[in-house]
Amino acid sequence: MNPVTQLPRHPRRRGFLNDDASLETASRPIHLLRIDASPRASKSNSIALTDAFVTAYSDALPSVTVDVMNVWDEKLPEFDNAAIDAKYKGVAGSMMNEAETSVWNRIQTLVARFKRADRIVLGVPMWNFAYPYKLKQLIDLVSQRNMLFTYDGERFGPLLQTPRAMVIYTRGQEYKEDLPTPPSRFDHQSGYVEFWLDFIGVQEVRALAVENTWGDKAEASIRAAREKVAALAKDF
Repeated sequence: MNPVTQLPRHPRRRGFLNDDASLETASRPIHLLRIDASPRASKSNSIALTDAFVTAYSDALPSVTVDVMNVWDEKLPEFDNAAIDAKYKGVAGSMMNEAETSVWNRIQTLVARFKRADRIVLGVPMWNFAYPYKLKQLIDLVSQRNMLFTYDGERFGPLLQTPRAMVIYTRGQEYKEDLPTPPSRFDHQSGYVEFWLDFIGVQEVRALAVENTWGDKAEASIRAAREKVAALAKDF
């Protein structure tokens, strides 16, 4: 039984940069945005595997700079009435009050970190067959019209031009169609995250699902996953 499941890659879009990272960095270093969605710090499997991936990538490309964004440590503003009012006023170009200006400035700061990124790496644990609510809070904050996407009344368009992202999912048990937890019914984790990355302009999304991360299979699963992410990082 293979404890590590690699999800299919999205098709490459036009304008994709050269696969050779050394060529991409001829004029400037790669800037990597790392997003962690677990609050468990050193106890987190998703953080441990993201650590392993980013470490291997940094070893292969020493010039990379890494911006770490843990959604639990960022003190993300609530997407409350002030944020929603700021959103509509921001799109309309209307005057904001002090509370609206404060949250809008914070949103713009978060968005800027996405716009700087040449690579995005996400570590996403499965919570209740989906993803942690703090990750959705980040998505709701930064996914603003004319910041990460456009909308002309008929069509949406991406505003990022990030060449690629890597998503590492961790799941406590195994998901196969012939098991009591078929992914067609139980996996609400990967589909939305990858849709969102594509929606905002990531040109290639790669993903690895690491299952059986608790119980008697956990040790072997994590060990195999560490080897897998280290190999994947060298071609990122």
